[in-house]
Amino acid sequence: MTTTRRSTLWSRLFRLDSAGPLTIQAQLRAQIIAAIGERLIPADRPMPSSRELAGQLAIARNTVVIVYQQLADDGYLIARHRRGYYPNPAIPAGRLAPRPAEPTPAARLDWSTRLRRRPSLQRNISKVRDWQQYEYPFIYGQLDPTLFPGSEWRATCQQVLAGGDALDWAQDLFTRDDPLLLEQIRDKVLPLRGVWAATDEIIVTIGAQQALYLLADLLLDADTCVGVEDPGYPDARNIFALRTARLRPLPLDAQGLIVDAALAGCHFVYATPSHQSPTTVTMPVDRRLELLRRAEADDFLIIEDDYENETTFSGLPNPALKSLDRGERVIYVGSLSKSLAPGLRLGYIVAPRPLIEELRALRRLMIRHPTAFLQRVFAQFLALGHYDLLNRRLAAAHGERATQLAAALAEFAPSLRHPPVNGGSSFWVEGAPWLDANRLADEARAARILIEPGDVHFFDLPAPARFFRLGFSSIPSAKIAPGIRLLGELVERQRPAR
Repeated sequence: MTTTRRSTLWSRLFRLDSAGPLTIQAQLRAQIIAAIGERLIPADRPMPSSRELAGQLAIARNTVVIVYQQLADDGYLIARHRRGYYPNPAIPAGRLAPRPAEPTPAARLDWSTRLRRRPSLQRNISKVRDWQQYEYPFIYGQLDPTLFPGSEWRATCQQVLAGGDALDWAQDLFTRDDPLLLEQIRDKVLPLRGVWAATDEIIVTIGAQQALYLLADLLLDADTCVGVEDPGYPDARNIFALRTARLRPLPLDAQGLIVDAALAGCHFVYATPSHQSPTTVTMPVDRRLELLRRAEADDFLIIEDDYENETTFSGLPNPALKSLDRGERVIYVGSLSKSLAPGLRLGYIVAPRPLIEELRALRRLMIRHPTAFLQRVFAQFLALGHYDLLNRRLAAAHGERATQLAAALAEFAPSLRHPPVNGGSSFWVEGAPWLDANRLADEARAARILIEPGDVHFFDLPAPARFFRLGFSSIPSAKIAPGIRLLGELVERQRPAR
């Protein structure tokens, strides 16, 4: 093999990205290991010299020297005196055989006859994966990297890794949770919501989503009637629908869930009183008390999803419905990671001890427990005050963006209406009867604007087409007014001619 051909081979085999999440050294190490395992490098031929490979990849020679030495120490390369480094032939020999050919059409199973549930057929919220590439991302539930406390989070992770109790989080907790995290939830998070609980009345979950799934799996069967807000949170509706067909849509008004005779006969009522999802309205205290009285009179339980409990613009969260409960009627679901970073997926349930005990036993059958390392890091993050500081920062930033968004809608899209927004990170927008929000979303996407049509939040079909959601957690303040100006022009294109 000529030098030119060998050089071409190495430059094609190893593609390094200086802007990637891993260092150049880590990328080169990983790619050499992958090439050896996949038999892309012949075992009887030496690796290129450190000088040659560094020149072809335009990286420092010392980087290649370090990687070669590490891989030799770890057994991936064999150093032969005066001949260089060779791939260890034992590495690919220890791998599984290549994947067999795909089965023929005649041999494929008909999975539709074997599936007992088809969750993929449910109506779900659709999210754009490459939302960061859009100039005006008015989407809900994503992170603004400029607000993420990266240095504090990294420092907390390092402290946990370097701590004397490092092996604590490496152990299998079985049904337990990190005791420090439970204490922080009990002492710092819940009191802000007016909720007081013992640590054995709290269980940690992989986000509020898993909390709802655990509750549905444990408490619902085919005969259970569950009342859900309409419009409401589609994922909660879909989770409950996997266990019972007896879902009852419950109407809303300007104060949230209406408390009336429609609740009679429900075994459970799912509610989002602090920031109703998706309308964002807040249920006043007198209606909360009436809801609790109705729950006792009609003997139903309330699943309170307090998904945005920390993001009020005043910095002071509204008291939870759970804080008013004196009869164990409220099962409280909260999220720890939503305001910090949704991808961390950390939530919790507060409920009476007998229910928590069964939830722990059920969770053990699914995942044992959420990652112990993440639990410990989050506990330290709370203990050091970083979480409180973040929420104050978010309250200020989101309050500013909400003000700008309201002003922009009034100026550039006067035909649109929305409830007053005092917290959270989105607007629920209602258009004129002639507006088709799905068409608007398609046209907006072509103009580099992302919005979320609202029809999926409604219980019955056909759903109203004039509603949509505007998120502001991930869009820079400077982009709000220009984006709404363009969106307003698209709205006006749908206005019928007079």
